[in-house]
Amino acid sequence: HIGRGLYYGSYLYKETWKMGVVLLLMVMMTALVGYVLPWGQMSFWGATVITNLLSAFPYVGDVLVQWIWGGFSVDNATLTRFFAFHFLFPLVIAGATILHLLFVHETGSN
Repeated sequence: HIGRGLYYGSYLYKETWKMGVVLLLMVMMTALVGYVLPWGQMSFWGATVITNLLSAFPYVGDVLVQWIWGGFSVDNATLTRFFAFHFLFPLVIAGATILHLLFVHETGSN
């Protein structure tokens, strides 16, 4: 969908484009936190690696990672937070989708 938008120049409608990119990122985050929920070895290490990528942000990265983990390592608190995120993100995505469709209605579709 984003590739089609690039081809047809939909990125010129800034608000609509930004909302679409935010939707893509939110769906990817929902998939990531859902991947962790089975809580096997792959899930554990997936959560560890992906959340550690956030530590690359200067000043706030380490604090952000510890907040997401709920401590100093991936543990049961992390699983609880990811379950909550996995439940709440689709609600936010639904609201953002409505906003995106309103923007598309205003600007028109190509």
